[in-house]
Amino acid sequence: MKHNQTIRSVRLAYLLLSAGVCLLGVVLIAAPEISARVLCRLGGGLLALFGVVKILGYCSRDLYRLAFQYDLAFGILLIILGCLMLFHTAPVLSLICALVGFWVLLDGLLKIQVAIDAHRFGLGKWWLILAGAIPSGILGFVLLFRPSENVRVLTVLLGVSLVAEGVLNLITVLTAVRRTQKIFPEIIDSD
Repeated sequence: MKHNQTIRSVRLAYLLLSAGVCLLGVVLIAAPEISARVLCRLGGGLLALFGVVKILGYCSRDLYRLAFQYDLAFGILLIILGCLMLFHTAPVLSLICALVGFWVLLDGLLKIQVAIDAHRFGLGKWWLILAGAIPSGILGFVLLFRPSENVRVLTVLLGVSLVAEGVLNLITVLTAVRRTQKIFPEIIDSD
């Protein structure tokens, strides 16, 4: 079925980009002295690409329609944030932290709702989404209202937030995205 291939492709892209977000976070934690320009370019490119994948995920037709339900608006937001970071590299780290903090906070809050919906659907691992969403949302909040103006501290906090966000997206895609053929093979695609 054509839509199952689309879901499989989007799921793989989601997994790879979530791993990329985690990797970027680990790099920021390990090397907080990275320049704001390098951070803007790497982060901006990754966010814009993730935005495209989120829009593709929204357009796919996974069985539960849980993991991608907010991804049209989120994809557009990420593309805008990514382009801002790519083409306006002069902003200070503080602005980047505020933008990423807003993204991580909002995604954490929306994933709490995804976890609740997954529980209603009877998905056994709904609690994993919730367990990832709460700390991610808290980190986004802290990053948004940053308790320190120290560049090293902000960079490490940004890195930790990106790792949490990447892990949250990995958990969500692995637990809440299903193809119709896998669960209901008798469903016939009308396309």
